[in-house]
Amino acid sequence: MARADGRDAGRVSAFLAVAATGLIAVIGLSLDGAGQLRSMQRADNLAAEAARVGGQQINRGTAIGGNGIVVDEGDAETAIADYIEDVDDATLVDVTFDTVADGQDLTVVVDVQYNRIMLGLFGLGNTVTVRGTATALLRTEP
Repeated sequence: MARADGRDAGRVSAFLAVAATGLIAVIGLSLDGAGQLRSMQRADNLAAEAARVGGQQINRGTAIGGNGIVVDEGDAETAIADYIEDVDDATLVDVTFDTVADGQDLTVVVDVQYNRIMLGLFGLGNTVTVRGTATALLRTEP
């Protein structure tokens, strides 16, 4: 709005300030929501790869002796822990072995930290932990 002397009043409307804050919040939700979804997929992928690494740890003595292929649970847990330890923002939560009709199940649970970019500015915290789980069926029969 122009004054009578020709200078602008220089006012910012309250509507514009509220709308800009809302727009920034929507952008933050989109950006950090997509980032968190990528972290969830990454956690699932890490858990799947760790389960694969653990499933490859067979008991060589039993296999070479002709007594069947058996997964060495101690070696598998160590290999999984070593694999996850090399990842900066991931933490191994749990490794479980279950006997099933077709062989043996190996389940790995991994936590991954996601650092929020925008939503931390709105008081939602700067990091969020996402969990990934994967189960590998360890087939020990030919």
